[in-house]
Amino acid sequence: MDTRNSNLIEISNITKSYATASGTFHALRNVSLNIRGRQLIAITGKSGSGKSTLLNIIAGIDKPTEGNVSINGIQVNNLSENELASWRGRNVGVVFQFFQLLPTLTVLENIMLPMDFCNTYPRKERHQRALYLLELVNIKEQADKLPSSLSGGQQQRAAIARALANDPPMIVADEPTGNLDSHTASSIFKLFAELTRSGKTVIVVTHEKEFSSQFEEVISLVDGTVFINVTENA
Repeated sequence: MDTRNSNLIEISNITKSYATASGTFHALRNVSLNIRGRQLIAITGKSGSGKSTLLNIIAGIDKPTEGNVSINGIQVNNLSENELASWRGRNVGVVFQFFQLLPTLTVLENIMLPMDFCNTYPRKERHQRALYLLELVNIKEQADKLPSSLSGGQQQRAAIARALANDPPMIVADEPTGNLDSHTASSIFKLFAELTRSGKTVIVVTHEKEFSSQFEEVISLVDGTVFINVTENA
């Protein structure tokens, strides 16, 4: 499927609501979007605008209160929790702002863990694949170290390698450069761009306006609604 010229993600009239002490809070309101694949896409907006909620729904981490989410032909909001976990493990790689590497495992072991959970590669191939991914993100020499001995940029690269472990078609990242200096942040965005050229779809929640030229599409949210959907390099 050539997802660059067709819609990988189709979001139809989704709303996400939460019950609070002061009443119902709508994190997203009737959002509809079509997103083509094999692009580097930004989701932007002020704090509380619904960016992370939208990303979590795309990733299958959360479900909308109303509406439909179709990803590569699969209506993920209708999947059971077990089906959703299985789908997510094989189709979505998640990169967190604070890395979320397990501190008692080596970097290499962290990369192998998703393969162990999803059984996507034969056991004898997982070690070599993890080394390949660490080489891809330029930290192969850190393979046998614990995450705490790595710099923030190196930890984020390790987290990206982990997200790629099961070779998912889509990578989502929530403020992945929020704790990094500008030089390191730039290198991370360049790595994301390289991944799209290799066929991945990368969706990033970010406040980093200085890197906006690197995104092929920018989705802006205001108070839970899509304000702008700009294609930079259509």
